Amino acid sequence: MSDSRPPLSLATKLFYAVGAVANAVKLRGLSTFLMLFYNQVVGLPPTTVTFVLMIALVFDAIVDPLVGQISDNFKSRLGRRHPFMYAAAIPVSVAFYMLWNPPSGLSDGQMVAYLLACLLTVRLFDTFFELPHSTLAPELAKDYDERTKLISLRMLFAVIGGLGMTVLAYQVFLKENPDGTGGVLARDGYFAYSLCASLLIFVCIMLSTAGTQNQIPYLRAAPNRKITFKAMAKEVAATLNNRAFVIATITGMFVAIAVGARNALEIYFGLYFWELTQSQLAGLVTVSVVGSAIGVVAAPRIAQRMGKKHGAILMFATALLVGVSPVVARLFGVMPANGTGLLYGLLIVETVINTALAGGTGVLLVSLVADVIEDAEVKTGRRSEGLLMSADNLFKKLVSGVGVFISGSVLAMIAFPENAKRGQVDPEIIHNMGLIYLPVIGVLFGLGIVSLSFFNIDKAKHEDNLARLAERSGAPRPNPEPEPAPEPPAASPQPFKA
Repeated sequence: MSDSRPPLSLATKLFYAVGAVANAVKLRGLSTFLMLFYNQVVGLPPTTVTFVLMIALVFDAIVDPLVGQISDNFKSRLGRRHPFMYAAAIPVSVAFYMLWNPPSGLSDGQMVAYLLACLLTVRLFDTFFELPHSTLAPELAKDYDERTKLISLRMLFAVIGGLGMTVLAYQVFLKENPDGTGGVLARDGYFAYSLCASLLIFVCIMLSTAGTQNQIPYLRAAPNRKITFKAMAKEVAATLNNRAFVIATITGMFVAIAVGARNALEIYFGLYFWELTQSQLAGLVTVSVVGSAIGVVAAPRIAQRMGKKHGAILMFATALLVGVSPVVARLFGVMPANGTGLLYGLLIVETVINTALAGGTGVLLVSLVADVIEDAEVKTGRRSEGLLMSADNLFKKLVSGVGVFISGSVLAMIAFPENAKRGQVDPEIIHNMGLIYLPVIGVLFGLGIVSLSFFNIDKAKHEDNLARLAERSGAPRPNPEPEPAPEPPAASPQPFKA
């Protein structure tokens, strides 16, 4: 890796950030529509769909660390990351299209096999792009605050792309007709939706990969060595045996599962709990783009004032309280009646505030995970972005894995009917959905907040890690600021105990 890297140009930052659109479109499609499509449209039981998703989750758990470790040590004229990113473009796009266009006339068993094959292909090649792409951020931006700004830009593109595609789905591809036909429960619209989404995924992957290719000379090269599988396994264990990494992992696990469950049930709450029209649902998604954009833009400033950890905890806890308040109010009978303008207005306000807080929290959590990389390098002497960031990549996929599994279990527990019509579901079933939803979401998010409070890398610690690494390589210190007071030598990494 060259020490003479010029400052990142705006074009390079934008090309890097646009890659987030591909993953966001995929994640929003899976978390918002997959359960509804295969349950209400195709006709598979929710427990069957969630079982397939759990198989895909186990597959992820095996593939992600392998791809991360392999890409950390991969040698080519295109560096460690870009060959995987180029290889992902066509397979993930085609598999995502096929996921929403199963052949007609399949038996339930054949449909399950088809769903599983498409999901596994999407998962595998999404890892090929998303994991190397996410590992570029710590290499492109090493400064504590600059890194947060780059990740914020990446998240802004993810918000615009993922939620924007969802708005198009509601308002264009899956639009409900005035006579009640069409909509998200009609199979025909999924063809145009999946075709547009797949093309967008392909274009964004290619743009981001080609647009950051000029940075390859400045990225870390793979080490020149031969390593056995046993030695590689020891290196993986040593790298992951890091307090900050374990805390970030636990936090990310709870957050991803909770967000996945919430997103998968979001459309059920919108259609059946609040009895909103598809135009109103699209309106909520639209204002959530605004809210999320506010959050990701504000996150770097909040991090500078409060630090990443404390800023994330504050926004995290507030987002939880705001997010559950409408359901709590409805269960206590103090929300306006369904179909009223006042109800919709309150939901708009809640959506803007909640998505702003959630978006800012997401930026800071990703930036915290990135800060673990230098901490692990200080302790192990190895640069392992791919291995460490594979955890973050896995947790994003959990949004459509464990989270959807929980949502399917909730629907099965309350015996939610197939082919349900808005306003015609038994009120007791709707009430029970809210009663079960609240403790599930509250506990998962609450555990994530508690876990995050133990994170131990702040700005001073990060700058000290950079200084130690610079001293080892004989390079100048990474910033001109006065040297902080000396700290005692770092202790041997110990497993974190909650």
